[in-house]
Amino acid sequence: MDPVLIRLALLGLAVLVCIGLLFGIGLALAAQKFAVKANPKVEEVLEVLAGAQCGGCGYAGCEGYAEAVVNDPKVPPNLCFPGKAAVAEAVAEITGKKTSVVENMVAAVRCSRLDGEVRQKYLYLGHNTCTGANLAFGGPQKCAYACIGLGECAAACPFDAITMQQQFPVIDPEKCVGCGSCVRVCPKKVIELMPIKARIWVPCSTRDPGKIVKTVCKAGCISCKMCVKVCPAQAVSLDDKGVSIDHARCLAYGPECKEVCVEKCPRNIFRLFHPGVKKAEQTQEAA
Repeated sequence: MDPVLIRLALLGLAVLVCIGLLFGIGLALAAQKFAVKANPKVEEVLEVLAGAQCGGCGYAGCEGYAEAVVNDPKVPPNLCFPGKAAVAEAVAEITGKKTSVVENMVAAVRCSRLDGEVRQKYLYLGHNTCTGANLAFGGPQKCAYACIGLGECAAACPFDAITMQQQFPVIDPEKCVGCGSCVRVCPKKVIELMPIKARIWVPCSTRDPGKIVKTVCKAGCISCKMCVKVCPAQAVSLDDKGVSIDHARCLAYGPECKEVCVEKCPRNIFRLFHPGVKKAEQTQEAA
């Protein structure tokens, strides 16, 4: 080979090496200058979090919440729902923030599709998810607000607290931590987080007037407003979003009302909160 070509090749290689070194040194200096020092408190918070990666805190996993609660003074220390009060207190101590009372929550399905014998308006054969079925004319159920029943909530639950029975979600209060994963994925918004101490609930999410409800469901709320009229605590309201209960006001009123809304509801859609939740409450308080 021509010696001149060899020298040119070596020279070119040397130039490339020098350029690479210069870029490397430059990047190293830039990285050192603009490096963000990791806050050791983030690691401390991560160690005490439940590690469920459920997203119930509203952040992208436990690490996202740990960074936010340490670096942002507005983020409260009690957003780790699986960790309950013990984790909230530990995070508050690490971050130097005040913690408030952590109210234990549990998911409840506000739908009585099975009790009400709601029928299907068509046979759905599409993508086997509730979201997919909801895109097809609001889902196959005749009630526009009924649970679709394809188990998207069960698949989303990181704690295996939901099982599907007769194509309907059943929540195990012993396993549910109130992270809200099921609430976020339900396209019908029939799953609600309720205080574990709630006295009553309404397993119906319809917004239709009574005449329509009677044609599609034997158990749904018919908007008679009897519950609103008889509630001495004024904890029941009915608007274009359906019937709702202010659980804090209901609990604060005390036992004097004797759940008159349950007694007076002509459709028996007002019900005492099921005893399984009370058992879960006792277990968590003992812990």
